[in-house]
Amino acid sequence: MSPFITLMRRDLTLMFRQGGGLGAALSFMLAFIVMIPLAIGPDQATLARLAPGLMWLALLLAILLTTERMFQQDHEDGSLDLLNGASLPLELVCLAKALSHWLAVGLPLAVLAAPLGILLNLATSSIIPLMLAMITGSVALSLMASIAGAVTAGLRRGGLVVPLLVLPLYVPVLIFGIAASTGDLGPSGNTPALLVLLAIALVAIVIQPWAAAAALRAYFR
Repeated sequence: MSPFITLMRRDLTLMFRQGGGLGAALSFMLAFIVMIPLAIGPDQATLARLAPGLMWLALLLAILLTTERMFQQDHEDGSLDLLNGASLPLELVCLAKALSHWLAVGLPLAVLAAPLGILLNLATSSIIPLMLAMITGSVALSLMASIAGAVTAGLRRGGLVVPLLVLPLYVPVLIFGIAASTGDLGPSGNTPALLVLLAIALVAIVIQPWAAAAALRAYFR
């Protein structure tokens, strides 16, 4: 088994064994969805119109909630120093940790968020487009979050810095994610926005390893 897959399995095992990541993010998402009608009112038409955007905000903030621990835990137990000296390039280490975070947190939230949108009167015809858009967009969200996690590795109050670093990067994902979540699949529907969202995710896959590794190398200095 390759060191890359081994590292991913190790991170996934730790995430599921220790808990807190997905559980906390899902609890936050549920609380967010429940409080929305209390904040904007129970009007069904208004909720249905705002549901895609609100679900994207819930997903974005829930993933952001788990970002700080992406590298911080390895810093605390000394694993980060061992990974720096391992045979696996630091770029691949960062990519493995980001993909593990997506599999453990981003993907489950994206799959669960669309059905939960029914609580906000989301049209049933929008569930599949919303789910496809969120699965695609959550890849980019986890990759971008990992860059901020690498930058704040070792900082005592890194959780306060992470939103300042990540939220500007999340704006394009949010814009095209909402556009891809409404309408029907097709050239005249939301497919162009979904393709742009996919392109953002692919660009993030290319940039993330180098950016996160550069941040960690600065930390090791």
